[in-house]
Amino acid sequence: MRHTISVLVENKFGVLSRISGLFSGRGYNIESLSVNRTTDESVSIMTIVTMGDDRVVEQIIKQLRKLVNVIRVRNVSEMDHIEREMILVKVHATQRTRPDVFNIVSTFRGKTVDITNESVVIELTGANDKILAFLNVMEPYGIIEVVRTGAIAIGRGSKMTSEMK
Repeated sequence: MRHTISVLVENKFGVLSRISGLFSGRGYNIESLSVNRTTDESVSIMTIVTMGDDRVVEQIIKQLRKLVNVIRVRNVSEMDHIEREMILVKVHATQRTRPDVFNIVSTFRGKTVDITNESVVIELTGANDKILAFLNVMEPYGIIEVVRTGAIAIGRGSKMTSEMK
């Protein structure tokens, strides 16, 4: 089962290394990882997507909470939340196929960010299912390259995903 974990950490050297080391040292895989500062420059938030049953994820969360510099850990999958990912996709697009590609991009509410005679680069943001559906539809045109950010998540409503208390 897919789990999204939010980890609030002190913005210090080596924190990312310790967290990724915890995963690799115990044989857990990180599907995606996104890190950035919060509105407080001394604090960063990590969004980690991993696979595992509830028992495995509960163990991961307990071990994360024991790490130095970790302020708070939440399994965002257990709360009402919004999750998004961004991709840049370079696709073959000739004069003949370009209108079809633009139509698909528009349908998925994407944005064309670069055009050459042979290709287009598309920016798309959405939930994982939307991203996968878009890639599936673009496959026949010839995907040249894909770059993905990994998931980020935020709780719905007034409760903060990253609250420190």
